[in-house]
Amino acid sequence: MSSHVDASAPEAAEGDDDPGITIGVTGLPPRWSVSAWGALTAWGADAAPALDWFVAADDRWHVPANEPTVRQSRIEGSPVVETRLRVPDGDAVQRVWAVPERGGMVVVEFENESPMPFAVAVTGAGLVTERPPADVPVQGIELPDDAIVLPVGHRASVRVVVPGPDGLSGESLASLPALPPMLAVARGWTRVAEQASRVVLPDEALAEALVAARCDLLLEGPVDADEDPVGFLLDVAELVRCGDAADAWLMDVVEPAERVARLSSGESARWFRRGRGERPSDAPNVAETVDALAGARFVAARAGDDRAAADIDRMIERVANKSNDEASADAIRSLADLRRDASVGRFVRSVERRLASDGVLLPGGIPTGWVGSNFEVHGVPIGGVGSSATTVSFALRWHGERPAVLWEQHGGTPLTLTAPDSAPDWSTDEAAGETLWPAPRLGAEGAKIRRLDVAVDPSPPASSISDAARGGAAADSPSGSANGGGSPGDVSFN
Repeated sequence: MSSHVDASAPEAAEGDDDPGITIGVTGLPPRWSVSAWGALTAWGADAAPALDWFVAADDRWHVPANEPTVRQSRIEGSPVVETRLRVPDGDAVQRVWAVPERGGMVVVEFENESPMPFAVAVTGAGLVTERPPADVPVQGIELPDDAIVLPVGHRASVRVVVPGPDGLSGESLASLPALPPMLAVARGWTRVAEQASRVVLPDEALAEALVAARCDLLLEGPVDADEDPVGFLLDVAELVRCGDAADAWLMDVVEPAERVARLSSGESARWFRRGRGERPSDAPNVAETVDALAGARFVAARAGDDRAAADIDRMIERVANKSNDEASADAIRSLADLRRDASVGRFVRSVERRLASDGVLLPGGIPTGWVGSNFEVHGVPIGGVGSSATTVSFALRWHGERPAVLWEQHGGTPLTLTAPDSAPDWSTDEAAGETLWPAPRLGAEGAKIRRLDVAVDPSPPASSISDAARGGAAADSPSGSANGGGSPGDVSFN
């Protein structure tokens, strides 16, 4: 090993304000951020991380904060974070997740996926270990005085616990109750996030991005209503779709809804009269405004306030009847142009509108990267203006060059379904059914079918929507929190 290694974290590059991945437990106040290299920092705490880690491998000390070989991902899109560090002939793997025990705390697991043993040095106050740390001096690297060293054998793992505000003074990991394992926590989060809608797509990254966005929203809350009232309404509606109590949010959506309606019905017209008729980048268009107000109406309906729902319906009607020339401003485009901003609800809305919108399945056509791959969509809202009650679930199963579509509508009055970019001659008023669409047009004649850079899963999905992806395994709510709920809108076709 080298005689000395710099264990300090790199200074943030100018403009790099990535706060990391938020972890925690819904219903409990503690939150932590996981940095790009796996350091853990409690919200509201001093700048010093609650936990940082270093690996003494066969060749040298490895400092994750400074290593170019660090890779990080979320397990199934959940706030269970896996960070991988390359060591000789394998990886040192760190996994981090929050659990509700003792008012909220964090479990950190280190696994040795290499043929040689190594040691993990961990820094942080009050850490509780699975077994006693090694009683050896740390050499070759300067670490804080509270650093402990944990040997990790070939293909073995070791865990430590980072306490929450309640602390774990004098306790050992063995004295704590059985802690929820990583996969159970990840699946619990996925189950809660998919109460809103669920997708099984050839683009697995997009499906996981939806789960990740909703998990972040559940932990971080909506955007500021004063800065982005449209995003706030979309965020709150998404929280309620994921299981939050609607009546707890009802009073919070009233003023933003009135402000959004006022902007769109009055000031919006003045925006368009400026200069050459160009609209400022922060001005909401009619389609987005209607979706935001529909979200507020959804919250009111879920809260059982019929009067508030009727008032918002009138707002929506006034907005929809104004500036119809704006309607094209939010035209459906390729999934490839999606970008997530601060508002999770706006991002989810953008994804869902590209899967199904106002009775149209797959606006813009079947993405070229998805052609030949089975996929399915569950519980996407397709109700008309002011309604979030009608949802659709559908699946595509390929028969040679032609896709068979299976669909079911749920909730409100079934709408007329069409697919002008995928099957121009097809429409149906049936609540459920199946049919064979024509082969998608590719090349110059199929220019409306967008090409995406997606990773296609070569394994065929199950033969019905209800058999797909989840494998039928039940999962607890995230980290044992109170936000549990059944799987949304599962449908099966015989």
